[in-house]
Amino acid sequence: MKFLLINAHQSIEIITPTQKKKATKNPWAQPLGLLYIAGVLEQGGHQVEIIDLVAEDIPEEKIHRAMSGVDAVGISVDSFAYHDVVNITRHIKQIDAQIPIIIGGPHCTFYPEKSLLDVPYADISVEGEGEDAITDIIKGIEGVKPFSEIAGIRYRKDKERCVGKPPNIITDLDAIPFPARHLVSKYDYGKFGNDYLYKPKFTSIATTRGCPFQCRFCTRHIVGMNNFRKRSVENIVSELAQINGKYGSVMMVDDNFLTDKKRVIDILDQIIAQEMNIDIVIQGARVDTADEELYKKMKQAGVKAINFGIESGNQDVLDYYRKGITLDQVRKAVRLSHKMDFLTVGNFILGAPIETMDHLQRTIHFAYSLPLDLVSFTILQYNYHSDLWNEACQAGKISLEDGYSIPTDSSRGLGNLRYQDLKTFQRNSLTTFYLRPTYLLRQFYRSIKTQDFTLLHMLYYARSLL
Repeated sequence: MKFLLINAHQSIEIITPTQKKKATKNPWAQPLGLLYIAGVLEQGGHQVEIIDLVAEDIPEEKIHRAMSGVDAVGISVDSFAYHDVVNITRHIKQIDAQIPIIIGGPHCTFYPEKSLLDVPYADISVEGEGEDAITDIIKGIEGVKPFSEIAGIRYRKDKERCVGKPPNIITDLDAIPFPARHLVSKYDYGKFGNDYLYKPKFTSIATTRGCPFQCRFCTRHIVGMNNFRKRSVENIVSELAQINGKYGSVMMVDDNFLTDKKRVIDILDQIIAQEMNIDIVIQGARVDTADEELYKKMKQAGVKAINFGIESGNQDVLDYYRKGITLDQVRKAVRLSHKMDFLTVGNFILGAPIETMDHLQRTIHFAYSLPLDLVSFTILQYNYHSDLWNEACQAGKISLEDGYSIPTDSSRGLGNLRYQDLKTFQRNSLTTFYLRPTYLLRQFYRSIKTQDFTLLHMLYYARSLL
């Protein structure tokens, strides 16, 4: 069979050949989930093409060309982009009303009971991990296996929405084929604007699935998220060896890559022993894993950046979130990362239900006190199925009819602060953070020391946004 897979993880639009085409966009990361599905399909002898709508706007004529000879279409859906997916699927059905459209990804996993309602032109929706499901879906399309016997799907039959078997969780991650990265080689990933923050070409790798922690704001209750699973060191190193030489940088996209220290050291030792020449970016790291010997080995293996989920500069807020970390651990981790010359990123959340403006001021001053290179100050969202969401639902403050992600706002009884006040505080805090003389001097010194002026260049061109 021939498959067309589409990444729609961004608000997009279908434009006609007579309309002016927008400039090509620079996507940050490869659509890893689709690449895993493509790897399974290719292993099964199927033909696959991928279109990444984060990287480009697709005119109608291009969709027509891409669909030539296609037997099925798969689309990955994010909740904030599902309205656009409706337009895409409508257009596909106008081209071929009989072609099966399969949707999956975050939206279908978070809201399985609503996925086929939200995207009415889709025929099949996949909840959870799709690598096993896609093989059975092919059998269903071919009439070999009843859809009712397929795990993790919802499907249409005679205009009715039906449910298959409960979704499975893949326990042996080593059994999954490596992502089919060659299918997106036409796209240029890893850019912020016109600059590469890391060495091109840029790709990503997942060494675990799920998370063993229980942060209050996290939607860990979705399929597989609260079931922490790890790939073997041998399997990971084999994929890294395949990447080495073809890509200059790789991002470890695990929620908590450093959780198992022994396993990480084994991976790093193999990278060093095989003399791999690839820059490593750690997307998710807990501050309580910081250890000088580990960080020295990370530096030796080629780690260039690390991203910490700090969340707050108040211990009572961290405890409320059930982060299980302390402010001293934050200080140690960030300072150690800075000492190793890693690009150090800190993420903070504004607007916990117990927070006041005094809390927020302490968080901002705490962020200023740390040698962070990049920061994000995001406003707390009550995300569907998180503990915060469930608690607010039980209190009658929100319901699913209000949406899938609700920002904290005292006008709705969600927290002590108004959303608009938080937006103003967020904007002012970012401006102050990046325009501080001490910060700019530190970045200049860091650039001289590392002979890497990329971040300074980016900050210069982003000054109009601050």
